[in-house]
Amino acid sequence: MYEIWLTLNILFELGLQYLPVVIATTVLWVLLMGIAASRGRPGWGRAIKPAAVAFVVVTAITFFITPGLTQSSFANMSYWVDWGNLFLYAAAFGGVAAALIWPLAATLRRAG
Repeated sequence: MYEIWLTLNILFELGLQYLPVVIATTVLWVLLMGIAASRGRPGWGRAIKPAAVAFVVVTAITFFITPGLTQSSFANMSYWVDWGNLFLYAAAFGGVAAALIWPLAATLRRAG
C-alpha cells in the first residue's frame, strides 16, 4: 500500500511541476474540439478508429522507451507496482494522444 501512496504523491508533484504543460495541452484540446464542432457535422464516430490507433501506438512506444529515458531498464522492474506504474504512465500518454487526434480525425471525416 505504501508504494501506491508514494506513486500518487509523485504523480501529484509531477503534475504541479508540469502544470503549464498540462494547462496548455488542455487548452489545445478544447480548441481542437471547438474547431471540429464549428466546421459542421464532424464525424465523431468515424474518428474513433484513428484515435484508438494513436492510443495503441503511443502507448506501446512510451512503454518501451520510458525505462531508457529514466536511466533504468526492464531488469530493474521486479515488483508488480513498477509494471503497473509503467503501463499506466504509457496509457496516460496514449490517452492524451488519442484525445488530441480524435477532433482532428472528426474534422477530416465529416458526416455526410
